[in-house]
Amino acid sequence: MPAAVVMVVVLAIFALGYRYYSAYLAKRVYALDPAFVTPAHTYRDGIDFVPTNKHIVFSHHFISVAGAAPIVGPAVAVFWGWGPALLWVVAGTVFAAGVHDFGALAVSVRHKAKSIGTLAGEVISARSRVLFLLILFFLLTMVNAVFAVVIGILLDGNPAAVLPVLVTIPLAIGLGQIVYRRRTAALVPSIICLVVVYAFIPLGVAVPVSLDPLAGALGMSAQTLWVLLIFVYAFFASRLPVWMLLQPRDYVNQLQMVLALAVIFLGVVVGWDRIVAPVVNDVPAGSPPWFPLLFVTIACGAVSGFHSLVSSGTTSKQLDKETDARYVGYLASSGEGALALCSILACTAGVVATAGEWDTLYVDFATASDGAVGNFVNGVAGFAGNLGVPLSVGAVFAAIVVISFAATSMDTGVRLQRYIIQEIAEITGFRPLARNLTAATSVAVLIPLALALVPGNFAFGTLWQLFGTTNQLTAGLALSVIAVWVTKKSRNPIAVLVPLVFLVIMTTWALVINLIGFVSSGDPMQMFLLAPLDVAIFVLAVWLIVEAAIALRRAFAQRGTGAPEAASADETAGTDESQ
Repeated sequence: MPAAVVMVVVLAIFALGYRYYSAYLAKRVYALDPAFVTPAHTYRDGIDFVPTNKHIVFSHHFISVAGAAPIVGPAVAVFWGWGPALLWVVAGTVFAAGVHDFGALAVSVRHKAKSIGTLAGEVISARSRVLFLLILFFLLTMVNAVFAVVIGILLDGNPAAVLPVLVTIPLAIGLGQIVYRRRTAALVPSIICLVVVYAFIPLGVAVPVSLDPLAGALGMSAQTLWVLLIFVYAFFASRLPVWMLLQPRDYVNQLQMVLALAVIFLGVVVGWDRIVAPVVNDVPAGSPPWFPLLFVTIACGAVSGFHSLVSSGTTSKQLDKETDARYVGYLASSGEGALALCSILACTAGVVATAGEWDTLYVDFATASDGAVGNFVNGVAGFAGNLGVPLSVGAVFAAIVVISFAATSMDTGVRLQRYIIQEIAEITGFRPLARNLTAATSVAVLIPLALALVPGNFAFGTLWQLFGTTNQLTAGLALSVIAVWVTKKSRNPIAVLVPLVFLVIMTTWALVINLIGFVSSGDPMQMFLLAPLDVAIFVLAVWLIVEAAIALRRAFAQRGTGAPEAASADETAGTDESQ
């Protein structure tokens, strides 16, 4: 099967989904009102609440949600075959991710741009807020742990990428000073920064940086040392003002995203590479079952609960018009689906140009998981090679892209983890932690660091599946908030309920399978660390599902009376900007 044919068909489906399905959601499900005054206007403060052009908001939202996860998940999941992986990416993007991301943004805008966790307390029940916050705590712990491991794997395996990656930090800080201190447009300085980063690639190839000697002297592996250094960096980066590092690096990463997609798509067409992986793989006996684990292995790129944090966290505070939610929320999820498509093609077609036979790369699930990031890097190098780029340079380019996305996600993840910790501490009355920035940041760093460095006999794929399960569970719970809200408004909730029920079943099923695997592994760390963690997430999930079911039942009963819920104080406050 030519990869270009698959690419064109999938992109066409995404375009049709945006054209027709998102229009249906906007009109019939979320009932967007162009006259509604958004929180960006009502609470305009020039800092967080800022009415912003929809194209700029889209860029911010897209680069915030499109981290390394839509690359890693599909790169692992093609172990079961590219057919199931691609079907889930397509169906998930069109019918789940678009509904979820778009809906979280729309509901948040209607409720003073409040976070999805706070909305759970208002829409479902007061208890739901605490339950949701605890699940978000576990989710962010997984996010920060797995992305640190991803970065550590790439920096250890691609020493030529170290210098280009490191130079990105001072360049981003300089860019932040230029843009925010001098009020300069970001486009041209961002392009210059990206050119400088790529100009360091030949230097990185000539002077590769390896931590093997230092790590050996310290009695640890180079990957472990990288993970430690990454969390030290995250501690300081998450404390800096967002304009100083996070946002300016987003500008550069946005250009990197466009360039990476262009290289992959052009490389697929020019090289006319064929997909060499089986549509459905005959996996070895004892391999994890693809049903339901496929649906948690590919989280971002199909549907991701992490996106609801972004939609209801920063994006909803910048939306100029409520009708912009369709363009920003649904289209950005389609863009992430396109990135997942690129990962599938890179690992099933492009990778053979640099790594030989596909079967040797996906001989079993452990090999597939541990080598997933490298397979993507080599696959992109193969596509770049079709355009005349040397394979060594193409591999460094791909590694820089993944590291940059993962590092940005970690910056955001640690920052969000600190917010969650402070909110939980405030609720529980532990005010010293709630008000001490250093203490809260330390907790936000040390807990995922401990998980990332856990010794034991489990592969990266084990940690990734636990992350994916928690992420998909969060998506299901965010959909439950959206479903209750839609039902209370006497609108058709089927578009929300279908992905909600599917995700709840798949994630709870996956939690049970993972728990059985942890208990029967014989590995003390899996038995006494991951298994209790799995049980805690499962209990919280079931509890919150029951709360959501009760709220849904009440909403349907209220709708049965024929009287839609009156507009809340939050919503009516947005009808007049002067209020």
